[in-house]
Amino acid sequence: MEREPQSQENMNYPIPSDMSRNTLFKEGDVFVLFGELFGRGYATGLVDEARKAGMKIVGITVGRREEDNALRALTAEELAEAEERLDGTIINEPLMAGFDLDAPVGEPTPTDLLNKMTVESWKDDTLDWTHIEMCRKHGVDRFKTTLGRVMRELDGMIPDGKNVLFAHTMAGGIPKAKAFLVIANRIYKGRGARHMSSQTLIESDLGKLILQNFNEVSANTFQHLLDASSPIRDRIEASGGQVRYTAYGYHGTEVLIGNDYRWQTYTNYTQGYAKMQLEDIATEGWANGVKATVFNCPEIRTNSSDVFAGIELSLLPLLRALQKEGGGAWVEALWNECQALLKEGVTLDALLQKISDYQNHEAMQRFYDFASWPLPNSPEQAEQTIGTSGEIVQLHKDNKALVSDVLSYHVVTATGQLIFGETGSPAGPVLWLNHDLVARQLLANEEASKKPT
Repeated sequence: MEREPQSQENMNYPIPSDMSRNTLFKEGDVFVLFGELFGRGYATGLVDEARKAGMKIVGITVGRREEDNALRALTAEELAEAEERLDGTIINEPLMAGFDLDAPVGEPTPTDLLNKMTVESWKDDTLDWTHIEMCRKHGVDRFKTTLGRVMRELDGMIPDGKNVLFAHTMAGGIPKAKAFLVIANRIYKGRGARHMSSQTLIESDLGKLILQNFNEVSANTFQHLLDASSPIRDRIEASGGQVRYTAYGYHGTEVLIGNDYRWQTYTNYTQGYAKMQLEDIATEGWANGVKATVFNCPEIRTNSSDVFAGIELSLLPLLRALQKEGGGAWVEALWNECQALLKEGVTLDALLQKISDYQNHEAMQRFYDFASWPLPNSPEQAEQTIGTSGEIVQLHKDNKALVSDVLSYHVVTATGQLIFGETGSPAGPVLWLNHDLVARQLLANEEASKKPT
């Protein structure tokens, strides 16, 4: 169930070759969301598919921080709200990942240390890495101890012989350090004199700490999940059921550039190092007989991705992919819906021409090298990415009602269906969901809606 990318040279990554249908999960099986559902993200699409299949839905919480940063479980009111949002049962143990707010009693946390840095000093400021390692170990031990309690409770909720799908959704890990908020704004949104190099960040002690925390949140939690759930997995498999694991990755996406699907990426995606670690964990698990798969999903706008100015430039070509993969009345209606969001006299074709000009700009060409990912940003690239993004926003009637919002909704739906269908018999530990697959899934949905039930 794999094919080589048709348009990329010197690449070898697996892509599902068709749109699998769910062949495993059924009513009474158990879906475990390993991460809290906050809405406006990929996980909502997968949860919807599990719900449609009649699976029992169990979630966790990351907990909440008090003003003194003490980590706690949800209150009764918060728990009720979270369970209503999930439409399932939540195990109320605070499973917050990362170590940025962890330290032995009486010792400063990594965030405390980062808050001593200033916008003027951070490049030269150094950290006590022995202390940081102590905090990291403290945070990991806390997480694994809580995870043990979660798994013991979960074990009692899953009957023998049922199939289980664990969906890992933990990501992020940016410390709430005052200086970093300014730095991040300049790296991801700065152009001209406000531009800042992402490479300068990751070579600093501040950046090295952030990358460590990204790894703990986005990647290592997947390993902890695989390890901690092994007793459940052994019991389920011994009683005739099957266990699957999914995780959300990002490693660029093939989108239409000209008439061909070609790999591209948002730049600079600092979390990319953690996402590659996530892929490695899935690959190792797979080699040990565990059906764990990272699905590298297309770019969409979410609450967390909005920090990345220009991420929608990778999403908007989906409109052309829908035409290429078949078009029809539904695609025409979608185009009309998107057209209605633009100012008078502005056409979708004009918007997409801006995207095409951006894709083909000289400054962007070096960033199409898959093997070099994630490349640091550059002043020329930032100018094109941030500048084009700003121009496209200005083409809309309302900067809070964007074409990228409409498309994001449909991508979430399609990726949820693709992941759920593929997971019953996954092709491998790391798979890419490119725009051709997403477009074909959406068109298949439209065809299916026309058939009598």
